[in-house]
Amino acid sequence: MNGGPSGFHNAPVTKTIVVASAFLTVLAGFLGRSLRLGLSYQDIFGKFPLWKLIASAFAFSSTPEMIFGLYLLYYFRVFERQIGSNKHTVFIIFSILLSSILETLALAYLRETLNKLASGPYGLIFAAFVPFYFDIPVSSRFRVFGLNFTDKSLIYLAGLQLLFSSWKQSIVPGLCGLLAGSLYRLNVLGIRKLKFPEAFLSVFSRLPLTSSGLSPNLSRGNATGNMRPYPGHQMEGGYPSQLERNLSESMEASIATLVSMGFDRDSARRALMHAENDVNVATNILLESQSLR
Repeated sequence: MNGGPSGFHNAPVTKTIVVASAFLTVLAGFLGRSLRLGLSYQDIFGKFPLWKLIASAFAFSSTPEMIFGLYLLYYFRVFERQIGSNKHTVFIIFSILLSSILETLALAYLRETLNKLASGPYGLIFAAFVPFYFDIPVSSRFRVFGLNFTDKSLIYLAGLQLLFSSWKQSIVPGLCGLLAGSLYRLNVLGIRKLKFPEAFLSVFSRLPLTSSGLSPNLSRGNATGNMRPYPGHQMEGGYPSQLERNLSESMEASIATLVSMGFDRDSARRALMHAENDVNVATNILLESQSLR
């Protein structure tokens, strides 16, 4: 299972978050402040250091946490491609702010047993698990040592590793993120209809971190606007070549996979043509088209 094209193509906001998180984690380690990043009750309700509040929202306190966290952030770029950079930015800000508020309340309530929280974008990562669970279908299943797995299992395992990496210190922000993601999905206060001005989003296209600017179609939330048509294939002597026959058989197999997920056959064929016969990308296109109805 993949998130569409490799790299951060059409996902500049996600790329900015990933690069910022990696940079701040390395910088904190270089300065010897990794273990001091996690917010505590005294930090919030006492001296309130601004630098720590910002750094703890993006920087991980250890290398293993950074590896799993950045891997999950990188995979979840698929949602920016689905709903567009504009709506995905709303999701990011909503998830971070709401999970931070919930974490503050948790620290106040559990101050006797929880001295501080793990640092890093736990709220954003675990909020993204909500649409991952509901909106990304299983496309393949397999067995390992008699146990059943799906193509989504690796993402869940990485999430569990990150969730339990620091025990209570990481479980609390993880649960706050799941709650924030659930409230976003429930469209609390109509948050899913909110959009930023296009001028605000254009900032990401000017950053040196991004290799390509925002696609106009993606920034409006159109997941199909930037897909290239499924390429035609030349005929040899007026008859289909062996390559064309193989591609036709491959597309029929892909259509059957999408139909088995409950999608209409004609819609599945059109989505596969836009996605160049990539089942995962076509699935994202079909899910997005359903959410826009």
